[in-house]
Amino acid sequence: MKHDYLMNTPLDEAKALFFSALKELPFEAGEETIDTAAADGRILASAAYAAISAPHYNASAMDGIAVRAEDTYGASEREPLILPPDKYTVVDTGDPLPAGTDAVIMVEDVREEPEGNVRILAAASPWMNVRQVGEDLCMGDMIAPAGTVLTPPLLGALLAGGVTRVSVKKRPRFGIIPTGDEIVKPTGNPGAGEIIEFNSVIFSSMLRRWDADAVVYDIVKDKKDLLETAVRRACDETDAVLILAGSSAGRDDLTAGVVRDMGQLLLHGVAIKPGKPVVLGQIHNKPVLGLPGYPVSAMVVMEEFVRPMVDLYYKRQSAAPLVAEAVLTKRVVSSLKYKEFVRVSVGSIGGVNYAVPLPRGAGVITSVTKAHGILEVDQNREGVEAGSAVNIRMLGQPDNGSTLVITGSHDPLIDEVADEARKRGIGLSVVSSHVGSMGAIQAVKAGYAHMGGIHLLDEETGKYNESYVKKHFPDGGARIIKGVERIQGLMVRHGNPLGIREIADLKNCRYVNRQRGAGTRILFDYMLKQNGLQPSDINGYENEKFTHTAVAATVAAGNADAGMGILSAAKIYGLDFIPLYHEEYDFLVAESASDDPGVRAFFEILHSHELRRRLTELGGYRLLDE
Repeated sequence: MKHDYLMNTPLDEAKALFFSALKELPFEAGEETIDTAAADGRILASAAYAAISAPHYNASAMDGIAVRAEDTYGASEREPLILPPDKYTVVDTGDPLPAGTDAVIMVEDVREEPEGNVRILAAASPWMNVRQVGEDLCMGDMIAPAGTVLTPPLLGALLAGGVTRVSVKKRPRFGIIPTGDEIVKPTGNPGAGEIIEFNSVIFSSMLRRWDADAVVYDIVKDKKDLLETAVRRACDETDAVLILAGSSAGRDDLTAGVVRDMGQLLLHGVAIKPGKPVVLGQIHNKPVLGLPGYPVSAMVVMEEFVRPMVDLYYKRQSAAPLVAEAVLTKRVVSSLKYKEFVRVSVGSIGGVNYAVPLPRGAGVITSVTKAHGILEVDQNREGVEAGSAVNIRMLGQPDNGSTLVITGSHDPLIDEVADEARKRGIGLSVVSSHVGSMGAIQAVKAGYAHMGGIHLLDEETGKYNESYVKKHFPDGGARIIKGVERIQGLMVRHGNPLGIREIADLKNCRYVNRQRGAGTRILFDYMLKQNGLQPSDINGYENEKFTHTAVAATVAAGNADAGMGILSAAKIYGLDFIPLYHEEYDFLVAESASDDPGVRAFFEILHSHELRRRLTELGGYRLLDE
């Protein structure tokens, strides 16, 4: 009887051939909108922004009494102050702050007096024990960028920000077709010659862990017409098809022939052990894989081909293996014909890892359940001697996304770059913290960050950033990369009810400031001097926020009449904006990070057409390369 004998294509060549063909197929994630409450574990298709601030009202942070702070001035332990009932309101934690009050005194610090009066032993300061609007989230803040895997805390943050539905990537659906005359559904009493079909359970579970769905079809007997019918149906109903068993070269191994007759057979047989008799092809523009019947062989194929397929579908970086150094306790003999994957258990003795090879039979499923890692033996190597130092690919692999740490002045463009990176599938994870421009200098100098946003005005020269870098990095170690020109101005409520037009007008209103060290704070202090004003002239000078959107949220909530910030923050909150200054917002980059892939990707995206479009929508920006 004639058989189709297997090829022995090297693994790297097989992957290159298969994934090159796969990129030509419509195999990529679509989008769907679902309830946020049901989105645990799903992947965001686009950035999620807060629809409301959290809290969205001024809330008491303590059980106690709400007061107007100025009514408590002068109170002390030596000279307690008695407040009549009309000067306070009893509140519980989370209660809205009553109109006309701006502070809460804890119940522990209040003493009841006759006739409803209370005695307090210390004065309250404005907004003491009050959760102001936007303390946790500000409307318009990006809660999570595209590509983020939604977790329970993120779901809570989304709902707190008023996001009740989210756009997520559709999961790929893999059709799984078990085949074989001897295969039966799981039972506690199989007959002679009957093999329990459990591979579909293994592979369905693996797919779910990789963020894919599985559709398991009925077992198909070893008849070509039946297999063709099952494959045709699976191609119509799913995104990719896995045919279990029937991929070798025996009389009942029909998979390769069916793939060849119905579509395109890319290759049959890869030089790996276990896992050689794999079939790779496509039918009706759907990828189709024939997996070996032995579970360990098929699991190797799943890891080497199917898992990267799912990553390609989502346009995400494949997870790099966690590799541990170990000493091999037993000689491993290998053939020059294959690249071998040897399961090992790993133990540590005296701080040294030792790898113990497990049984290597392709059908020994327990060798996988007991394994802690995989020893890979290259195709051109005969084996590995006992006592050799080896690298073990540990099972349980971390995310391989490149992490870029940005510490410094806040600007929404950082979030937009991070989101665009995720959309492009670059795998760039941006970790940013908002500590002001001087915080960026300190972090880069200490080696705690790759880079930071800065906009530090030299009052003597009128130039930004250069003098600060020369002062703090006299011997080098960091450099400036130009960023954007942006407009700083005063944000006021819609309609500008107080008629604020310039810095001098702030003497007669409540102001909200940025934190010490922030470039906006430095600019504001500079403009105060230009107008002959002192910080003491500004009511609210010490009321500090850490982001532009936090300042805007405070003004929009009525907790302040004005605050300095950028145009994009004012637009989010529907505030009026009085432009005052065109400033330079640059990036301080550690010289050691100049060639970091994440840094390079960041600036490539920053100067991309898509980012220019986003910045235009935000408003008030001009890239400094324009």
